[in-house]
Amino acid sequence: MDAGPGAAPHPARGRPGAPSSATRAPGAPWARFSAWLECVCVVTFDLELGQALELVYPSDSRLTDKEVGPALWERTSPGEQALTRFPVFQKSSICYLSFPDSHSGCLGDTQFSFRIRQCGGQRHLWHPDDRHCDSGVPVSLQREPAHYFGYVYFRQVKDSSVKRGYFQKSLVLVSRLPFVRLFQALLSLIAPEYFDKLVPCLEAVCSEIDQWPDPMPGQTLNLPVMGVVLQVHIPSRADKPESSPPKQCGHENLLPAPVVLSSVHELDLFRCFQPVLAHVQMLWELMLLGEPLVVLAPSPAVSSEMVLALTSCLQPLKFCCDYRPYFTVHDSEFKEFTTRTQAPPNVVLGVTNPFFIKTLQHWPHILRIGEPRMSGDLPKQVKLKKPSRLKTLDTKPGLYTAYTAHLHRDKALLRRLLKGLQRERPSDLLSALLRRHLLELTQSFIIPLEHYMASLMPLQKSITPWKTPPQIRPFRQDDFLRSLEHSGPQLTCMLKGDWLGLYRRFFKSPHFDGWYRQRHKEMAQKLEALHLEAICEAQNIEIWMKDKSEVEVVDLVLKLRERLVRAQGHQLPVKEATLKRARLYIETVVRSLPTDLQVVLCSP
Repeated sequence: MDAGPGAAPHPARGRPGAPSSATRAPGAPWARFSAWLECVCVVTFDLELGQALELVYPSDSRLTDKEVGPALWERTSPGEQALTRFPVFQKSSICYLSFPDSHSGCLGDTQFSFRIRQCGGQRHLWHPDDRHCDSGVPVSLQREPAHYFGYVYFRQVKDSSVKRGYFQKSLVLVSRLPFVRLFQALLSLIAPEYFDKLVPCLEAVCSEIDQWPDPMPGQTLNLPVMGVVLQVHIPSRADKPESSPPKQCGHENLLPAPVVLSSVHELDLFRCFQPVLAHVQMLWELMLLGEPLVVLAPSPAVSSEMVLALTSCLQPLKFCCDYRPYFTVHDSEFKEFTTRTQAPPNVVLGVTNPFFIKTLQHWPHILRIGEPRMSGDLPKQVKLKKPSRLKTLDTKPGLYTAYTAHLHRDKALLRRLLKGLQRERPSDLLSALLRRHLLELTQSFIIPLEHYMASLMPLQKSITPWKTPPQIRPFRQDDFLRSLEHSGPQLTCMLKGDWLGLYRRFFKSPHFDGWYRQRHKEMAQKLEALHLEAICEAQNIEIWMKDKSEVEVVDLVLKLRERLVRAQGHQLPVKEATLKRARLYIETVVRSLPTDLQVVLCSP
């Protein structure tokens, strides 16, 4: 199904004059649509060109023919400029990633997903609503500034009216939101209808999405589309792990009755991990350490679900490495990922073309998955095999790696899962059991790090109003490792093994760097907020100003204003009462200054 290397996709043929998805101003066209989706694409198969982009909706979404930096500004009228939020990525990449390659042989309907890098690097200018939503969701679900997700519904059926003998088309939803379950459910509703009724159906669906409320964290939303109401809960940092699905809140009389999704992002972990259950813990370690891993699967559906399941097993940690649920030889980053002139990058790649066995033979870990089985018994578990046994052709299923796990395998978990399968327990219950095990394993690993990091925070009594707040003490790895003897993971986890060795390797991984930067940033913001509160609670600001120069007083005003701006932008954990007091202090201080300085400081 792949087109030849020289094939070029068709240009987008969107509806002329479609309104822009660029802004989020109240009442602006496509304002709410852009909170959920960047655009909708339709990819078809052209006999001469191969995969071709047939339609992009809204039609003014930016797709480039080659890698170029994103145009952030679009001229709207003479003398005016408006910030745009157009997605900027390669047309050819979208086309190739939206079709299974010729080795997959997918007949009928198939759903899968991919992740694609934005051309020109990350987008720095976001709408404030995006930042507000991101500040409330778990870090693992925050929007990514440099990547898009593509959610694909592909149909291939015999059709005698087509010269090639097959109808081949994909409907693709492009979004920055990692809500795979929600968008799969949405595609299962709209794609079959679109393949029958085409553009008018798609326009109606996009108009309905444009009426949806913003995905605010912690809220349960009813999302109407095509006569169905999807009820979803947007995860929040305040949610408890493994909480029950949202209840129908005040919408019992809603007609039609809503279809309740238990999660917007969680996959059926048990189904995804069935062929590798015996090695889940080793795979968890490989993910924790950010090791390069190739997943070779029989179809894009299997490869994308396995990669997404692997990257989700570190929650509540954010997965800080690159990952591609589905990757092809036509991808613009193919050379970057396959070069032998440097060590393999920290990437998890999902592929279906056996050609990658030869191309990525130098990668340290390769997971080969066979065809999924539909029987009620547990599929045959892949075996651990040495990389030297990897063959270019006819490679058997297995986990090809020389890695030795640091922790002992939890045999009790495997027995419980097998017993649940034998008793025909629902897959979602077995998934919950597996997810809870991985969550507790990650928490047991992270809690000692959190405790040590908290000990580096200056004491609140050392924060005084009129002095620069003390600094956060540096993280010393040796000190932390010594602390494990009395506050290590053995307090919360029964697993035995070389925990010290695992921590030492973790310190060298992108995930430690990502975790440390995030925690240090949060602690610095907390320190800044505590200092602001100390200033606002001080009763002697007039006394303080008596022996201070104008420069020092102006400096205080500027610093208070800067922190007010940061606090109002939800970047500082400060109470509203503290903000009001800070504004009052600024007014008091400004009134004490000479008139000329007051004019300068009060000017907009």
